[in-house]
Amino acid sequence: MNIAFKEWALVCEALGRGEQSIILRKGGIAEGRAGFRFLHPEFLLLPTLFHEQAAKLRISAGTTLPAPRTDGQLEVRFAARVEWTRDIADWSKVQALAPFHLWQDFEIEKRFVQDAKQMVSLAFIRVQRLSEPFVFPDAPRYGGCRSWVEIPELPRHITRCEVLDETTNRARESAIRGLL
Repeated sequence: MNIAFKEWALVCEALGRGEQSIILRKGGIAEGRAGFRFLHPEFLLLPTLFHEQAAKLRISAGTTLPAPRTDGQLEVRFAARVEWTRDIADWSKVQALAPFHLWQDFEIEKRFVQDAKQMVSLAFIRVQRLSEPFVFPDAPRYGGCRSWVEIPELPRHITRCEVLDETTNRARESAIRGLL
């Protein structure tokens, strides 16, 4: 496994705690004319750090970003498997998903109306915790406004464990499908 999906660090943490099972995405500048797609059935979650993300999320007062590494390394602690995806072009359905993610309404709406095709892509994912952090050197190719990056291969000795049990995962899936 060497494909990583760049996501805000605080969202990665929520996914890793089992508080969230969906990713909503419109796409970055580097996605091209075709726009964003969940291209890979499995991927690692590469946390991105920028201070403004805390103001764009519904989080507890006092929540802070994880401290960036100072050794020139990146750290991945979670993997994900896409169970299903859907493009959502009905704003009321996007709003109904609010209990299932951390993003502020204004941030999701900004993505929804970002271009002529008003919609967002949703992926219902199954998150797995890595048995130990996967640490590798940072490089310029991991930067920029792109969702997918190729990183070094996950070492074979690192195993994965589901964050949510099957019953909780299926109940959450059922609730989300019911809204759509």
